[in-house]
Amino acid sequence: MYMILTYDIKDASRLNKVHKICGKYLFWVQNSVFEGEIKESNIVKLSNEIKKVINKKEGDSVITWRFFSAEKFKRKIIGAERNEPTTEIW
Repeated sequence: MYMILTYDIKDASRLNKVHKICGKYLFWVQNSVFEGEIKESNIVKLSNEIKKVINKKEGDSVITWRFFSAEKFKRKIIGAERNEPTTEIW
């Protein structure tokens, strides 16, 4: 399965934790955006780890889009590509 994940985290320490969690499973492509192939079992792990860190009451949110394959959608960049797909953590 292919996933795109975005997040909006209000606190810097929680933001860094979420970023590191996402980097274990997906490629970092732009500030708060990750994408990549992921197994269903890893989606469960990713979700559980994120739920332990975020604070809904403070407005933290994570949005995911799942595709059955990378070939079923088209990705187009307008302007500069900020980050090549990487698992590197900032």
